[in-house]
Amino acid sequence: MRMARVLVVDDSPTETQAFKVMLEQHGHEVLNAENGADGVALARQELPDVVLMDIVMPGLNGFQATRQLTKDPDTKHIPVIIVTTKDQETDRVWGKRQGASGYLVKPVPAPRLMEEIESVMAG
Repeated sequence: MRMARVLVVDDSPTETQAFKVMLEQHGHEVLNAENGADGVALARQELPDVVLMDIVMPGLNGFQATRQLTKDPDTKHIPVIIVTTKDQETDRVWGKRQGASGYLVKPVPAPRLMEEIESVMAG
């Protein structure tokens, strides 16, 4: 698997740290933002290979941030994987409607996360 620059957008320092450790162990570079608005701004600035997006965050939520990224000509090529504790089919459907390429439910085992990143990067 090739190294990726992964932007983690999550307001939980615990979750962010867990993703950072998992991703770095697999050779990925990690950027992070603590809310949707910062996530969108950082994605526009850094153009990461993939974005891991939490849903429940203060201000701009993950669905709104995903929609902004997938509708913007400068960032729409970046796959967004929603990573959330929300395990409802309606959330999955809504996430896909906002343009998300993947949807994972926390806690995500490392092998599953790497598989999903590989899959969305392959298109």
